[in-house]
Amino acid sequence: MLNKFPLWKNLMVVFIVAFAALYALPNLYGEDYAVQVSAGRTVTVNTETLGRVESALQAADIEMKGIALEDEQVLVRLNSDSDQLQARDVILRELGTDYFVALNLAAATPDWLESLGASPMKLGLDLRGGVHFLMEVDMGEAMRKILDQMRDTVRTDLREERIRYSGVNRDGNDVVIELRSAEDYAAAESFLNNQYQGYTLIDDEATQTIRLRMTEDKIRETQDYAISQNVTILRNRVNELGVAEPVVQRQGADRIVVQLPGVQDTARAKEILGATATLEFRFQDTENSVFDAEAGRVPFGSELYPNRNGGNVLLKQDVILTGDHIVNASSSFDENQRPQVNITLDGAGGDKMSLATRDNIGRPMATLFIEFKATGERDEEGKIIFERQEEVINVATIQARLGSAFRITGIGSQQEAQNLALLLRAGALIAPIQIVEERTIGPSLGAENVQMGIQAIVAGFIMVIIFMVIYYRKFGLVANLALCANVVLIVGVMSMIPGATLTLPGMAGIVLTVGMAVDANVLIFERIREEIKAKRSPQQAIHHGYDSALSTIADANITTLIAAIILFAVGTGPVKGFAVTLAIGILTSMFTSIIGTRAVINAIWGGKRIDKLSV
Repeated sequence: MLNKFPLWKNLMVVFIVAFAALYALPNLYGEDYAVQVSAGRTVTVNTETLGRVESALQAADIEMKGIALEDEQVLVRLNSDSDQLQARDVILRELGTDYFVALNLAAATPDWLESLGASPMKLGLDLRGGVHFLMEVDMGEAMRKILDQMRDTVRTDLREERIRYSGVNRDGNDVVIELRSAEDYAAAESFLNNQYQGYTLIDDEATQTIRLRMTEDKIRETQDYAISQNVTILRNRVNELGVAEPVVQRQGADRIVVQLPGVQDTARAKEILGATATLEFRFQDTENSVFDAEAGRVPFGSELYPNRNGGNVLLKQDVILTGDHIVNASSSFDENQRPQVNITLDGAGGDKMSLATRDNIGRPMATLFIEFKATGERDEEGKIIFERQEEVINVATIQARLGSAFRITGIGSQQEAQNLALLLRAGALIAPIQIVEERTIGPSLGAENVQMGIQAIVAGFIMVIIFMVIYYRKFGLVANLALCANVVLIVGVMSMIPGATLTLPGMAGIVLTVGMAVDANVLIFERIREEIKAKRSPQQAIHHGYDSALSTIADANITTLIAAIILFAVGTGPVKGFAVTLAIGILTSMFTSIIGTRAVINAIWGGKRIDKLSV
């Protein structure tokens, strides 16, 4: 029978629209103002922490919508942004700086929807807001680290050239090389002149000493390198956090701006972005007494470090390997269910580790954990002062020659193992950074943008609906029904895609889609009119109208879809947001305009004897 869909096709249309509506539903519930409490490296969040937070807020007469302990974090839901700010200050006073206390927006989705995996659409920084960090790089520490690396490189180069030296040490911004003889001095002077471009050699033949000093151009180049490397590493860390369409860019000589739109865990973002943890692998000094070193008699070539498990460990100054050679790291458990981190090195790192352990089987090797923490004070130039904190987290006896893959143990908790693995995987910062400005964006500007975007969509929606009803009458009502379904489908699909974020340009893509969504129906309805004028029956007019217009509709939408894909491939940030909503809108509009409207028209007019159509 002409213009009748089989039952399965009608059920398919209903199921797809209902499924999208279900996953679009969380967007109607909005979000709660919230404060999130996460643990630092030396503390944990548990029921005791929950009780302390709850008691402090009750004592301050702050009304809570809810408080819960979820995934080792305390989440407090508040009624307003003023309560949110007041609650954060109260919690900070109660818990201190060992905990990360951050402002957040928590989805108010009902539990039954969350159990189905439904969640609201993520909004970009220009709509929902998010977190804005301004970070300051410690350039002094960057220079120190680069000069330390240069000192180690000079030692290695001189040994390979068989040039004997008494010592290679760093003195301020210089690397000082003390040679053993006049012959070694002459050979070193010739070698260093050729090998180290961008450095000034200051010779002292009387003491057989050579100073390598960076030129001004080399210092600027090194500082630019430190900033650019930190930007790259921060981008890697943001990617590890799973934030869509982030902004990580340099600002000025020593600052970096990071914007995280739609971030769900601001405390973790602050912890991971600001952390400067790295590792060094060194041999333990077993030839000298740790007790003598603790008494102040530290032997030449060794250093004393605190052990996480108590006491101190005496280590050799020479570094076997640094975290710069780590290309992958993952957390897991050992055979005794204790947390560990599995390390994979690059080729050069694997070679270094192999050479270092080849002749040292049976010797203890230590893993030195290094991080920098801001002291809260500034120097004479107004720069943040960082404190370098070092501790030995693991000492293990080398059982066999190591290569590019091994593991480290002695880590306090699984959460710490996961954080350490993330930091090592994303790369160690060239220099420590301090978050000098943090603000949550969105309560004013974001809300205004959302309101303007919704107004644009509604205005375009209403005008299209009025036009379709006036011009195509009952068939126009069917097209409007499909248009409503199309918007539901777009919102549902955007909510289901894990990394999708709706930005202001994305809303522009939805507005454009609203106008384009009826194009297909306009072509179909005009073709039906032509068929009726050609004296075909209403049923034949509907059948030929849809079949004849299909190829034209497909051509027009496919070319637009190709343009959207190209925009997504070559664009960045807002351009990608526009491309995503445009592409989704094209696909959903083809479904609703061709299959959806035909299902409704077939259900109303199909298979019946009718004399005329309201089109």
